[in-house]
Amino acid sequence: MGFMATPESYVLAIGTKKGLWLATSPDRKDWSLSGPHFLMSEIPSIGIDTREGKTRIMVGVRSEHWGPTVAHSDDLGASWTEPEHGAITFPEGTDAALERIWQIYPDAESRPGVVWAGCEPISVWKSTDGGEHFELNRGLWDHPHRSDWGAGYGGAAAHSIVVSPSGENVHIAMSTGGVYRSLDGGASWEPRNKGISAYFMPDPQPEFGQCVHKIAADAAVEGRLYAQNHHGVYRTDDNGENWDSIAEGLPADFGFVMLTHPRREGTAWVIPLKADGERIPPGGVLAVHRTDDAGSTWKELRTGLPEREYNAVLRDAAAVDTAEPVGVYFGTRGGAVYASADEGETFTEVAAHLPDVLCVRAAVVVGDRSGSAVDGAETRAAAPVPG
Repeated sequence: MGFMATPESYVLAIGTKKGLWLATSPDRKDWSLSGPHFLMSEIPSIGIDTREGKTRIMVGVRSEHWGPTVAHSDDLGASWTEPEHGAITFPEGTDAALERIWQIYPDAESRPGVVWAGCEPISVWKSTDGGEHFELNRGLWDHPHRSDWGAGYGGAAAHSIVVSPSGENVHIAMSTGGVYRSLDGGASWEPRNKGISAYFMPDPQPEFGQCVHKIAADAAVEGRLYAQNHHGVYRTDDNGENWDSIAEGLPADFGFVMLTHPRREGTAWVIPLKADGERIPPGGVLAVHRTDDAGSTWKELRTGLPEREYNAVLRDAAAVDTAEPVGVYFGTRGGAVYASADEGETFTEVAAHLPDVLCVRAAVVVGDRSGSAVDGAETRAAAPVPG
């Protein structure tokens, strides 16, 4: 069943290898858990669309029996709808089939109904009806580099989508292919990876082919983005033309998560891991690291987290909300989910012993106590990460 909205409450959507759980809280400290939805189906992607005063939760569902699709709920999980013939289907002549939906990204308030999706095989899709039906971006699909893009350890993923306020400037990141940028709303694409290392290739500074794990935009500085790479943490201040390392001060430069503050300049979060063959928190100590000066310095944050943790946090298993102060959320491959109501200074355990957590998204819901989860509710979504 769905949740009841209170004057201000918080909703956390948790996608796992074996279903979706929904949690609600009045204060981001005490949480009630509901689920599972889509039991025994993988949920690798979630998008929460709160434009035009409505709340739509969209999930990328991958069933071993029925295959992948996008389902949506307009009543905070009380009911779900799936397009009869699938939300994302490769056109005839492409000789491709959808394997997994890695990213669901609602566009800006000024473009209601527009939702982007990043998929496997590496492809980008766009919906104009709120995520019910998507169209393949042919500019990227027909790109001459496509045959040279490889698969990361988890698959061939278009996993990060960042759209500028104008809608003309679009960045994507893929594993493996690197960062690509469009200046015409997605009609054409060019690689933008100068400065990002690909140490595992014969040329460690190629035009493309980098294994970028996640990118996110600085909401307050136009043209500034951050990237968590397969070995490397980077920032660009010129819209992707050049990338500079900001890894100094971190215990490791490997990881998957990159989060940015929805309003404040220079604030970002990462969750470092030991690299290559280990992929555990350094020393078995799980910690979030935050910068408030665009990567010049980092602060370790682990109050409320376990003393020892040997499970990784995946690229979309983390999110921030839009409250004040900002909430920070993440889940581990061991099935633990944590929430912070103070930008990462302290954490509370939301859930434990869930299946492998693949994706986390959060929203702030405003409505009256007696109303339903939808009727009369206004919702502010978590800022997309980009799991």
